[in-house]
Amino acid sequence: MTGSTTRMALLAGAMLAATMGAATAQPLTVVELFTSQGCSSCPPANANLIKVKDQPGVLALSFNVTYWDYLGWKDTFGRKEFTERQVTYEPSLGRDGPFTPQVVVNGRSDGVGAAPGEIQSLIAKSGRTQGPELSLGQGKVSIGAGKAPGGGADIWLVRYTRGVVEVPVARGENTGRTLPHANVVHALTKLGSWNGTATTLSLPAAAGGLSTAVLVQAPRGGPILAAAAN
Repeated sequence: MTGSTTRMALLAGAMLAATMGAATAQPLTVVELFTSQGCSSCPPANANLIKVKDQPGVLALSFNVTYWDYLGWKDTFGRKEFTERQVTYEPSLGRDGPFTPQVVVNGRSDGVGAAPGEIQSLIAKSGRTQGPELSLGQGKVSIGAGKAPGGGADIWLVRYTRGVVEVPVARGENTGRTLPHANVVHALTKLGSWNGTATTLSLPAAAGGLSTAVLVQAPRGGPILAAAAN
């Protein structure tokens, strides 16, 4: 192989690598399902989330809430911060209060998510996030420059179990059923704020084999501007 041929091959390889890197960094559609093991109307929405969880360009997350625990079954994945996240969404979505199942797409639109194809329809209508470039790697999250909301945007760290887990329910409205859940969130932490300038933050190591997602979001339950997951 001649020197010029070698250089051309290297250039082609570099261009291919850049193209592949750009593809993996494409904006995502973030689908959040607020669900509960104590809610008899939630299983169909859980099933619909499972159908879209592996769809390219989609980040699907299950947030299990706690306000149905009094019905006799304490949700094994429920956390008060997930309930608080849902409650924060409701005013901007025009809702009087939280309910299950509720699907929120990109922090901009919502629906029940239980009817066949409903989550897919919400995804099609909402499109993908349109904020700054966002990437994860080597223990860091990098956020590019862009236009930030007044007062800055929140940077959220999400730890979740990728895939489907099944939970047998012994009491409450779903007594005797085994309920599948997709991409269950186990922890939600605010890392900091983004004011429009390029920013790099360190990410704590994920424990227990959990996957990582980072969301850049307008404050007070506003639109999700950017998202990335490993």
